[in-house]
Amino acid sequence: MNININGQDVNYQVSGTGQPVLLLHGWGVDSSLLNSVHQHLAEKCMAISIDLPGFGASPAPQEVWGVYQYADFIQSFLIRLNIEKPIVIGHSFGGRLTIILAARAITDKIILCDSAGILPKRSGEYYARVYSYKAAKKVMSLPGLNKYADKALTLWRKSNPSSDYQAAQGIMRQIFVKVVNEDLQPLLTQIKVPALLIWGENDDATPLWQGQLMEQLIPDSGLVVFEGCGHYAYMEQLSRFLTITDCFLEQEANKQ
Repeated sequence: MNININGQDVNYQVSGTGQPVLLLHGWGVDSSLLNSVHQHLAEKCMAISIDLPGFGASPAPQEVWGVYQYADFIQSFLIRLNIEKPIVIGHSFGGRLTIILAARAITDKIILCDSAGILPKRSGEYYARVYSYKAAKKVMSLPGLNKYADKALTLWRKSNPSSDYQAAQGIMRQIFVKVVNEDLQPLLTQIKVPALLIWGENDDATPLWQGQLMEQLIPDSGLVVFEGCGHYAYMEQLSRFLTITDCFLEQEANKQ
């Protein structure tokens, strides 16, 4: 299904009835990667999946959004669908949005899967690339060289690649840069709802130490580590993920 929210078209699907559960996918993919989770939850809940703007069948925003603009959009989407206090499951980039929504107290409970949101520890190599890029921009702005600037800087970026950055097109590259530099760590202590954290032991995109730190900072949270798994732990051990998710949701429901 498609809906227009404040001038932004978005593709989504809703299945089942009962407690609403919103699924938010990671960067560079779309809601189809969560289809198995969606179908499982739809047997007992109202499962809602969305292609976030700029992914899947949802066109990119017209302006450079950061995570807070994406979260604002999700809130407007929920209001349009008359959904209050959903459970939110977010993977990676979707986890960033889940953190913001939970800190705003509009969720019932959350599940963070290999979630982004904490700024990574930067290596000396990273800062060397940043400073060399800034130096290159300054040099290419000099008279006689500025006409070659775009081509030269494009070549520099290709020699210092980020796979997500290189895969992004158009405005999504600017959005990616803005998103990955937004630190959500200060919001974690503001989350007052139950939180389940599921992490891949060998995640190299959002390393396990970030999940461990989130568990320390979110008051009512618990971390489950999937041994031998990477950044898509929920897909690598889908059956285990669904079993743990069911237990968490049923346990929390029994407390109410």
